[in-house]
Amino acid sequence: MTDSMPPRGPATIDPPSNMQQPNSVSTSLGRSYRSGFRLTPREHERFERAIAGIDAINSSDPNWICVDSRERPRELALSELVSRWVSLLRPHASLELRLAARAHHIRRWAVPRSTFPAGNTGYARWRNRLLQFHAEQTGILLAGEGYPEDTILRVQALVRQRGLEHDPEAQVLQDAIGLTFFETQLEPLAETTSDEKFIEIVRRTIAKMSPRALEFAYSLHVGTRSRRLLTKVRAELR
Repeated sequence: MTDSMPPRGPATIDPPSNMQQPNSVSTSLGRSYRSGFRLTPREHERFERAIAGIDAINSSDPNWICVDSRERPRELALSELVSRWVSLLRPHASLELRLAARAHHIRRWAVPRSTFPAGNTGYARWRNRLLQFHAEQTGILLAGEGYPEDTILRVQALVRQRGLEHDPEAQVLQDAIGLTFFETQLEPLAETTSDEKFIEIVRRTIAKMSPRALEFAYSLHVGTRSRRLLTKVRAELR
């Protein structure tokens, strides 16, 4: 997510009418999730434990956010939204992608922005440290659940978001993160920043997203100012 003020509530997104609705799966993902991947009973139990472990950690986030009219720990709520988007964008997402989606911001509050210098250089250092920190924390948790090294390394690579420019699953994860930003941070951003800053942040987010994901983003039900600025950014990209 971007270096902005905490959101006060989510926007609403209508999926495009031609979006395929996948088959139902795990209830521990916080909603009625859907998936096309298959696990043995033992693998499913381990996956459920890993998801529950990530959620338990993120439940300790001292920062809270309002999602679906409920106040909840910020990273717990956001990770559930990212998981939901991954399920919608890629019904047959791999185990590794689903784990990365849930864990990509694990214990994010433990590395606060305020511990790094102000400005773009400090922000970049903070972001790089966060990516490494999230990968480390994810690896520890997955190793504790007995996942093999190749699975752990793949999940960590997705969490780090490095060297995967042409990786379809990495793009899905980036799309899901971007859409969660649009859901939860767009309106608060419009209320607290100048037009120029809003456009700058939205441009950076859009640049990382696929055309398919942008169909969702542009279907947001947002306020008048957000819609005007989004329309301006969209026109620039055409």
